[in-house]
Amino acid sequence: MSSKKTSNKFIKNFKDKLNVYLYVYKIQIIRSMAYKFDVYGNIIMQTIIMIATAYFWKALFNSADSMGGVTVDTMLTYTVVSSMVSVLLTTNVEWRITESIKKGTIAIDMMRPVNIFKVFFAENLGAITALIFQNLLPIFIIGSLIIKVPVPNNLQDGLLFIISLILAFLINWYLAVIFGMWGFKVIEMSALIQVKKHLLRLLSGSIIPIWFFPNWLRGILECLPFMYIYQMPISIYVGQYTSDSLRKGLMVQLMWVVILFVTKNYLEKRVTKSVMIQGG
Repeated sequence: MSSKKTSNKFIKNFKDKLNVYLYVYKIQIIRSMAYKFDVYGNIIMQTIIMIATAYFWKALFNSADSMGGVTVDTMLTYTVVSSMVSVLLTTNVEWRITESIKKGTIAIDMMRPVNIFKVFFAENLGAITALIFQNLLPIFIIGSLIIKVPVPNNLQDGLLFIISLILAFLINWYLAVIFGMWGFKVIEMSALIQVKKHLLRLLSGSIIPIWFFPNWLRGILECLPFMYIYQMPISIYVGQYTSDSLRKGLMVQLMWVVILFVTKNYLEKRVTKSVMIQGG
């Protein structure tokens, strides 16, 4: 009888916490929909970058049918998909962590009955859900009309792309959380967050695919998590992979998700203990 009560209590607590995270998710969607000026500005900036990148690849491939086995059509699709993926990989967790630390509310946030990092995760999902309609769809339409309709090679590539993209999102989010925790040691994080953002875009294959990097640099990047954020899912989408590279890439993605998850949990326990002792 006691075990049944314990089980029922566990289920009730789980449902209560889940409802809290769902509420945070819904509220964040509403908040994100309110800032229309920021949305228009982001669409304009992302469109300019996307079109400029597409014309760069067109000019580069002007006198060649392909480079390293990659065609101009592949690169145009890569460019549009990369712009769309950048919307889905948007994170604000670093800013949320540093904001709580600056305001001195981090201790109170951590004492609440719900996990503050899970709240940040729910907020992030809510923001991305809003961005799908605000940014991703306009970018898809503009890219399809001006550059190229970004259609995957086949249904299998599309499904594998979704799996890889989910793993890429988790890698990116856990990296953002781990990086944000530097805010407990560093007073001002704004500049560091911007540097991290642009460095990650460069090393992840978002701007220039890793295919075109020197072999020595490509070898180094294959051992780091960055290329598995953009390069891996987009390579699948455009069909630029072999069965061996696909299997290996997905396994490495999963490995990095586990490593970063464990690292994030370890650091979370340490900073929580430190905050509780020092009082924020």
